[in-house]
Amino acid sequence: MAYELPELGYTYDVLAPHIDARTMEIHHSKHHQAYVTNLNNALAGANITGPECVNELISDLNKLPESIRAAVRNNGGGHANHSLFWKVIAPGGQTGAPVGKLADAINSTFGGFDKFKEEFAKAAAGRFGSGWAWLLVTPEGKLAIGSTANQDSPRMGKAVAGIEGYPVIGLDVWEHAYYLNYQNRRPDYIAAFWNFVNWTFAEERYTKGSAK
Repeated sequence: MAYELPELGYTYDVLAPHIDARTMEIHHSKHHQAYVTNLNNALAGANITGPECVNELISDLNKLPESIRAAVRNNGGGHANHSLFWKVIAPGGQTGAPVGKLADAINSTFGGFDKFKEEFAKAAAGRFGSGWAWLLVTPEGKLAIGSTANQDSPRMGKAVAGIEGYPVIGLDVWEHAYYLNYQNRRPDYIAAFWNFVNWTFAEERYTKGSAK
């Protein structure tokens, strides 16, 4: 099957002023679309039909021909990461603070929401160059914070991405995600992130990840 750019389900301006409409439009319709196009081209060139879920595709890159592993890692990871990101920041859920069992787990693991935000911000700001910051459920069922380079995903495993687990929330810290509004002020962008995290969706992710 050919992968497709997912619909956002909301308008590009809905997160303004924290993320401006032009950044959202370019990020979704240009950058994410490019990952989808390049991923489809790589698979077609190798005469491979990918599974319906892109996360299944990227979870074991060694199953793929060596000639396309890098392309699938970069573009399949980009498609998977962005598809999650649009839902993490989607309006309509609880904002401001975590809810349910996720809130309890954050409090017990990190010593409170403020401490969690500090640790997450360190991971996001400390990622040199382009990449992502993550809150994830580890294979042992624990909450953890980590970051990955470029478009690597925790779903790729520790040997590839440096961390391993089921993403609960992810923050894109590539410059294309924030530069029009924040320029080189990545910490300001990270601070703004907490204004629009959809914690209802994050709780659903935590519940699903904890059950695996």
